[in-house]
Amino acid sequence: MMISKKMEKALNAQINMELEAFYIYKQMSYVLQEMGLPVFGGFFADQAAEEQGHANKFANYILDQGGKVTLQPLKAPKAAYKTVEEICGDFVDHEVQVTKAINKLVELARSENDIAAEVMLNWFVSEQVEEVASANEMLDMVSKAKTEGQLLMLEGRVARMRGEG
Repeated sequence: MMISKKMEKALNAQINMELEAFYIYKQMSYVLQEMGLPVFGGFFADQAAEEQGHANKFANYILDQGGKVTLQPLKAPKAAYKTVEEICGDFVDHEVQVTKAINKLVELARSENDIAAEVMLNWFVSEQVEEVASANEMLDMVSKAKTEGQLLMLEGRVARMRGEG
């Protein structure tokens, strides 16, 4: 086995965090669709799919290193959102939490002199810069919209962020 038990355990925890993000963003997508904002909902559905892909990337790395993937239970995500701004604020907060977790994994890889893990994690470090920037952009846009009509106009901008417009 090329991966330490400590790294295997930490990466399994990260898989759980990524799957939790999938679950959270999927719920946000459904809530936004219920609010009549299908493009915003689509943005969060895309985010959910991306997080699922991240979980798979971690799982494949563990398997490639001769480790064992062990999934843990997921807690139910928050579903009682009142505003789009609240959703976007939680989006920012969650991406910051994920960034901190990735940084701790890099620190662990360095402390164990696990170059392969550090190289793999560098992709996630760069990805998190994009994720936090995207979350902050979304929150900034939404917080400036003071009416429902302005939110509907923002759907066009969100569509462009998703490459649809």
